[in-house]
Amino acid sequence: MGRVVEWWDRQQVPLYVAAILLGALVGSLVPAIAPALTVAINPTLALLLFATFLGVPLIEVGRSFRDVRFLLTVLVVNFLVVPLIVFGLSRFVADDRGLLLGLLLVLLTPCVDYVIVFTGLAGGARARLLAAAPLLMLLQIVLLPIYLLLFAGSGAVELIEVGPFVEAFVVLIVVPLVAAAIVQAIATRHRVGRAIEVVMAGAMVPLMMLTLAVVIGSQIAAVGGQAVALLRVVPLYVVFLAIMVLVGLVAGRVARLDVPSTRAVMFSGSTRNSLVVLPLALALPASLGLAPLAVVTQTLVELVGMVVFVRLVPWLTRSHQTTLD
Repeated sequence: MGRVVEWWDRQQVPLYVAAILLGALVGSLVPAIAPALTVAINPTLALLLFATFLGVPLIEVGRSFRDVRFLLTVLVVNFLVVPLIVFGLSRFVADDRGLLLGLLLVLLTPCVDYVIVFTGLAGGARARLLAAAPLLMLLQIVLLPIYLLLFAGSGAVELIEVGPFVEAFVVLIVVPLVAAAIVQAIATRHRVGRAIEVVMAGAMVPLMMLTLAVVIGSQIAAVGGQAVALLRVVPLYVVFLAIMVLVGLVAGRVARLDVPSTRAVMFSGSTRNSLVVLPLALALPASLGLAPLAVVTQTLVELVGMVVFVRLVPWLTRSHQTTLD
């Protein structure tokens, strides 16, 4: 079993690409499976995050709260730099209310769940990012209505509901984190706890593959039905990823962060809270039916981008470290 785990750890990127292709194939050929896969997203993601949190000694999370420089950098990138970039990108779809609202909802909200997984895969400071998650969630709830008011007018503010944010935070962060803390406590005294840690550590790659396949498979058919209209936002999402990976790199350098923290900032600025804001977009009137599909499209683009970033970010930050030295 140890050799199998070593093999899939070495082959992560090809395996993730295969999972994305499998999800796209199944979702396209069997569109009726989409509702079941949609229901499976949160449990699958929660299990993946449980495995991730098990690999993070919780004492590190406590220490990370004292890293004020990192926290400030993450907040400045997500709530000052990102809105400026999003405003510029949103002007390209300002004539279509559905696309505009979908793009704003998803790009203005930083991710607090699977970003921690991808950060860890790239050798980033996942404990520090986990410590920042409550603050990121709270601030996006407070600031999103303000950004929508400025970028889309007063009618857009009525779209915001706190419920989906709170539910996602509890299901995807609090529950897996508490479960991981219990298992870590048991592991100090019992073999059962240690065995769970070993099994979940080895299962990280298959769990990530499962998450990618489930998310892609659940959404690909709906996006395909409006592919022509949604092609307008695809390049905007790609440009956003390209800009933000460079913004994160520069921010880390300006703040004099270490390489793991810089990688965390790069992922935090690039990944968005699409699975949380999707219920908000789905609740919009039928006349804005492109909004939820614009959110889903961002998810598909982002997941492919994150698979690339797992290799790209370490390479960029190695070059960055050489320059600093």
